[in-house]
Amino acid sequence: MRVRELAIPGAWEFTPTVRVDPRGGFAEMFKASEFEQVVGRPFDLLQINSSTSAAGVLRGIHYTEDPPGQAKYVTCTRGAFVDVVVDLRPDSPTFGAWDSIIIDDVDRRWVFLSEGLGHALLSLADDSTVTYLCSLEYSPEFDHAVDALDPDIGIAWPTADREGRALHLLRSPKDAEAPRLRETAVARRGVA
Repeated sequence: MRVRELAIPGAWEFTPTVRVDPRGGFAEMFKASEFEQVVGRPFDLLQINSSTSAAGVLRGIHYTEDPPGQAKYVTCTRGAFVDVVVDLRPDSPTFGAWDSIIIDDVDRRWVFLSEGLGHALLSLADDSTVTYLCSLEYSPEFDHAVDALDPDIGIAWPTADREGRALHLLRSPKDAEAPRLRETAVARRGVA
């Protein structure tokens, strides 16, 4: 497995080696010993989620209050997504910065996000499916969102899908009404 730390400390890209033969392909998607060597701690799995999206569906930026925080290990099992990590840790030197990678059903990359990081996904193909492993069960009292189109964060979202067709963004009401980063409690903690 190839591992690359993203520009946001506490986030990594894991690209498995896919072995192909006449029967099909095989890849190790997670190996605790390798994960712990890279990240410096085990991954405590408490919940697994999956969602399917049409091209143009934009989910996030979602985050969980830290503490307790929620770490995620995310992959695309069908189609393709732009996966974006945003640093929402008020004391971090990269607070408000973001990085992105493409996760798809070809390279089978995974993204690990530590607690305190925000996460957003943009589907690049119809019926794209993402699966994410979580270190904390869903707790609505800790669940929050930041506007993924916040100009202060400035995420460079693609405007075309995998086939070059124009993407028309579709967001949930919760995501469309999410506050800008400077309006969130996490930002206020950074200036308090």
